[in-house]
Amino acid sequence: MKKIVVLGAGESGTGAAILAKSRGIDVFVSDMGEIAPMYQALLDQHHIAWESGKHTPELILDADEVIKSPGIPLTAPLVRQLIKQGTPILSEIEFAARYTHAKMICITGSNGKTTTTSLIFDMLRRAGLDVGLAGNIGNSLALQVAQEDHAYYVIELSSFQLDNCYDFRADIAILLNITPDHLDRYDYQFQNYVDAKFRITRNQTSKDAFIYWSEDPVINREIARIRPQATLYPFGSNEQNVAYTDGSHLVVATRPEVAPLRVSLDELSLKGKHNQLNSMAAGLAAQILNIHNDVIRESLQQFTGVDHRLQYVATVKGVRYVNDSKATNVNSCWYALDSMTTPTVLILGGTDKGNDYSEIDQLVLEKCHTLIFMGKDNGKLIQHFEPMGVKYISTNRLQDAVQAAYQSANEGDTVLLSPCCASFDLFKNYEDRGEQFAKAVRSL
Repeated sequence: MKKIVVLGAGESGTGAAILAKSRGIDVFVSDMGEIAPMYQALLDQHHIAWESGKHTPELILDADEVIKSPGIPLTAPLVRQLIKQGTPILSEIEFAARYTHAKMICITGSNGKTTTTSLIFDMLRRAGLDVGLAGNIGNSLALQVAQEDHAYYVIELSSFQLDNCYDFRADIAILLNITPDHLDRYDYQFQNYVDAKFRITRNQTSKDAFIYWSEDPVINREIARIRPQATLYPFGSNEQNVAYTDGSHLVVATRPEVAPLRVSLDELSLKGKHNQLNSMAAGLAAQILNIHNDVIRESLQQFTGVDHRLQYVATVKGVRYVNDSKATNVNSCWYALDSMTTPTVLILGGTDKGNDYSEIDQLVLEKCHTLIFMGKDNGKLIQHFEPMGVKYISTNRLQDAVQAAYQSANEGDTVLLSPCCASFDLFKNYEDRGEQFAKAVRSL
């Protein structure tokens, strides 16, 4: 009998193990950390052997294939040993795709993935399609394929998930943007990260669609270099694209025989330039899937956004508090600052991923009167921003950061949590960071 070992028992690993078991495969799960009780219960329910707090080499190295959690780097000692002996290592997405004939709508990019993925899912669900939400949000693709396989999947894909995809093919691939991120996982080589993102076009044919932002110089350079086989659907700020803005409306026109979609920019539920781009990408995907323009328009007008992305928390003594905890890189913080219309107190900091903070320098000077650093190590932030002359306060706890922001903000200001960094120095994940921020604000 074929043996599969799953490394990492989070959402994707547990789902992959359950799918493997449902297909009669001998499966073993190993996690160096503590497996959450809910996932332990699921593994036990499906009679899947597992270990927690260790990797036992003799139980792992004889696997025919290994499904690796995206959070485990290829440099991990056991992973290096598996690579050296030639054991195939794949992602949960790659494994799950073997067992479904569903249409795959896949979204990646440095920023905007979750919003765009959620918006497309909303459009397909409004249209009455049998659709699942997977990848970095929703239940794992593997678990859904095992228990409630859908006709369509809308999948948010990180570069880590794409790294170990080989035969997987996206019917519709969306690449929103590429800016430096996760460089600590890519030997601090930007091109390695770019190559990972472009794996979303791997195996596509002319029958498939590749939707991309036409004004991203990195994307344009790579398209010219690798020449994707899919049909191209660019979106941007002028009529040379199949989705664009004309100054007052968002327009989506995938092909001549389909009436263009026109939605007033004022009517879009998601505000800001970055969300106009997200809305264009989503509208294109929906039109390609032959969803009626009235349904797309309704979704664009009514969709409420995603948690932890420019999410209003509360107003305290005339100061608005906004949770943008999902801004785990500098470019995402740039979009958040660009959307600010009031004087701003910016809270940032966390686990640095090789960040270049100069991208937000101009917006910091234009919009921020105070910076609050929160992290175990704020040295790089202080070194970068201190010479700019903007007031800063260094803290080492989110609760202290919120208190410092409360003391620094004036009536009419906005306090913006937009960290630029990963959350793993002080928090379980960006959701935990955002929830703790909201709790601290409401206790003011």
